[in-house]
Amino acid sequence: MNINETLSKEFDVRLDRVENIVKMIDEGDTIPFIARYRKELTGSLDDQILREMNDRLNYLRNLEKRKLEVENSIKEQDKWTDEIATKLNDAKTLTEVEDIYRPYKPKRKTRASVAIAKGLQPLADIIVKQEYDGDILKLCEVYVNEEKGVKTPQEALSGAKDIIAEMISDDSELRKTLRELLEKKASIKTSLLDNEKNKTYEMYADYTEPVEKMPSHRILAINRGEKEDCLKVNVVLDEKIALKEIEKVYLKENQATHDIMQETIVDSYDRLLFPSLERELRTSLTERADEQAIKMFDVNLRPLLLQAPLKNNVIMGFDPGYRMGCKIAVIDKKGDVLDTAVVYPTPPKSQTEESMEILTKLINKDKVDIIAIGNGTASKESEIFVVELLKHISRPVSYAMVNEAGASVYSASKLGAQEFPDYDVNLRSAVSIARRLQDPLSELIKIDVKSIGVGQYQHDMPQARLTEVLTGVVEDCVNSVGVDLNTASPRLLEFVSGLNSKSALNIVKYRQEIVRFENREQLLKVSGLGQKAFEQCAGFLRITDGDNVLDNTAVHPESYDAVKILLQHYNFTSEDVKNGNISSLKDMIKKEGEEKVASLCHVGVPTLVDIVEELLRPGRDIRESMPKPVLRSDLLSLEDLKEGMVLTGTVRNVIDFGAFVDIGVHQDGLVHISQICDKYIKHPSEVLKVGDIVQVKVLGVDVEKKRISLTMKGID
Repeated sequence: MNINETLSKEFDVRLDRVENIVKMIDEGDTIPFIARYRKELTGSLDDQILREMNDRLNYLRNLEKRKLEVENSIKEQDKWTDEIATKLNDAKTLTEVEDIYRPYKPKRKTRASVAIAKGLQPLADIIVKQEYDGDILKLCEVYVNEEKGVKTPQEALSGAKDIIAEMISDDSELRKTLRELLEKKASIKTSLLDNEKNKTYEMYADYTEPVEKMPSHRILAINRGEKEDCLKVNVVLDEKIALKEIEKVYLKENQATHDIMQETIVDSYDRLLFPSLERELRTSLTERADEQAIKMFDVNLRPLLLQAPLKNNVIMGFDPGYRMGCKIAVIDKKGDVLDTAVVYPTPPKSQTEESMEILTKLINKDKVDIIAIGNGTASKESEIFVVELLKHISRPVSYAMVNEAGASVYSASKLGAQEFPDYDVNLRSAVSIARRLQDPLSELIKIDVKSIGVGQYQHDMPQARLTEVLTGVVEDCVNSVGVDLNTASPRLLEFVSGLNSKSALNIVKYRQEIVRFENREQLLKVSGLGQKAFEQCAGFLRITDGDNVLDNTAVHPESYDAVKILLQHYNFTSEDVKNGNISSLKDMIKKEGEEKVASLCHVGVPTLVDIVEELLRPGRDIRESMPKPVLRSDLLSLEDLKEGMVLTGTVRNVIDFGAFVDIGVHQDGLVHISQICDKYIKHPSEVLKVGDIVQVKVLGVDVEKKRISLTMKGID
């Protein structure tokens, strides 16, 4: 297999570009670096496509490696043939390779291997050819051998049938045919077991669904029910259809062997083929469902991390609680902690007046702009208290509900202890809640991404694969936004292209020694950060008010000479860039011709376009165009909701069958996929993403079950 040609066809990307990408990956270039700074070599493919291509590259390389291992193994057995070589060469998946290898794979002791050891292989060969017209038992008498344990003709025949049954089961082409049959014709059938937890799975008490139509979230739900001993799960297929496919290959019209072969075919299917293929099918369905679920984590995590930050605001973090009180932390515009406190406005103490007095003093002293309330335990009572508090505050203060998923994980983590060694875990949570509103990306990356609370069935996923994909999402988000070299935490720096935990710590250590970085070139003085790492990371690190205005942009140092030529060509200076006096640059280039100007600057057109965008807005943050968090000053409860009410909400999670929307009542409402829009959509992610601000109408409310049904249709 020519892997590059295969990738070119599968991704519909020119072969030379695929070759460039593979070469860069092999040379240690990161996906964010390739996506941003090597657009001429890739055809401007984005980071998501590049990651998919990298995954596929690894799969194909593993496929070729496995083919070679199988070839060597079969050759060692002196059973290699041109036919096997052709089949192996044509195999497109690891499953096909394993099917081809199956007859030659060293097996544990089986009924067939025992029969072969008794010398019954020749008898099996005669029967399977179905050319013998005599009495089969007479033929079997020849193979009676008490020394080998074959005492009667019937035992010889039984052993031969075992050999044939295994041979049928090992037929790679037949397995492929039956596998496709199961995928198209089989159904999953479930039944409820007698278990205390089985109420969760009542809908699967007597449930059947075709495999072909089964959505991923249902596969995962059934798997979990089976794992919890609440469900019995079976694959169901009409046996007659499957047997007919086997008989097409192995049954001939021969009177002497017809019944024997028919019995052997049934035995092979019931005892060997179907159980094996059933396991394969369940595994295949689970892998497909896992990938879909992981994809949904990707889809949800990306916009969550790229939420618009509320910069230049003093924020009070409010971590609700009951018995242990509500923990308070006020952070300044840079995220540093100004004050902390503990108040008890909620039961059992309900010290409302004392709590109002403490928080009023803090709000006025620190000039608080926004209160960020965590949406966990006691959040409803806390919100009621905050709304009442704001009525008595002279300053214009609003509040926002913040998803606190994973805050406790961060608080109890080693990183949380390092950042705030003198705070208890609850105060750390309050700081985290405030910072999540001020700069979601910088704060959320401190938490294990699996604990952030997006997606579904995260604990059932293959953890290594989930971590790999989600880490890739974090890397893409961090590098697309850029990182302030002088203020970024070591954890944030870890995700910058070309850096790791060690080099991130070394950067912080160097920063502490010299007070601040004045230019990107100083990175080369950081211990352990060589030329390759500098190439990969420099463009993603920003320096505000440094020696060079370009250091506060995504322009890579390798393109600084190109910028110099460009500015001189149009009589601009770096001061003009800093002061925003080059608004006419884009029109000038368009008039002269992008290709001509790019050639003059010795760069490609995509790089020129990116350079111009950065020069026009140095220090820009791509998150500024994202929807801002909904700030509130009033209160709405679940009991206040009425059918037909139209509300503004924030999308919190997008899943296969719809989206959950926060409408400010402490219980997210569900917009089913059928209620998202009038046109047909395959998946909610085609229309919605986490963080979107949407108008929704209440369809129904079940106060007892705390369920809210919403629609986005029919709203003016």
